[in-house]
Amino acid sequence: MQSRKFLKPEQAVFSWDTPGLMAGVDEAGRGPLAGPVVAAAVILDPFNPVAGLADSKKLTALRREKLYDEIQAKALCCSIAMASVEEIDRLNILQATLLAMKRAVESLRLKPSKVLVDGNQLPRLLILAEAIVKGDALVPAISAASILAKVYRDRWCSDYHLQYPQYGFAGHKGYGTAEHLAALRQHGACPQHRRSFAPVAGVLR
Repeated sequence: MQSRKFLKPEQAVFSWDTPGLMAGVDEAGRGPLAGPVVAAAVILDPFNPVAGLADSKKLTALRREKLYDEIQAKALCCSIAMASVEEIDRLNILQATLLAMKRAVESLRLKPSKVLVDGNQLPRLLILAEAIVKGDALVPAISAASILAKVYRDRWCSDYHLQYPQYGFAGHKGYGTAEHLAALRQHGACPQHRRSFAPVAGVLR
């Protein structure tokens, strides 16, 4: 059966859908001024479903935390990967995001026959892949990946808050809130701030 949507030119191109395992992929942390971008890949078990999967942004923090543990327990396999602040500044945020997604897929214990990625861009993979806009609300495996990536990155922010409490990372998660921008002006940038992002670059001038 012909696929309805197909791949970017840099991808290996296939002209058929193949049966087998399907992985969902999503990211968290493209917009913040600090910290890594995180991606997750999930292969769900159709015989052991996770109830209540949805776009991570639509769920409460408590619900995400509970689903994070349930996904880890019930999925056939899952993987979480990052691209560092240094990679974000060197490559740009889009390419760093795609790199984190590639790492997440390649770190899966089982090899999927197809990968469904949230959004309209695809990482370079040697696996059949499809980009799905709003996939985190439409495809359970992508929803699961969005939850893993979001919770993992939020936990990273809470941990980093302990090292640099003056920035308030535990609250704003690195996003450019008024509180965060005021802290940047007062304290300058810390090692986890993205120098290539305009609000940070402005402080460093």
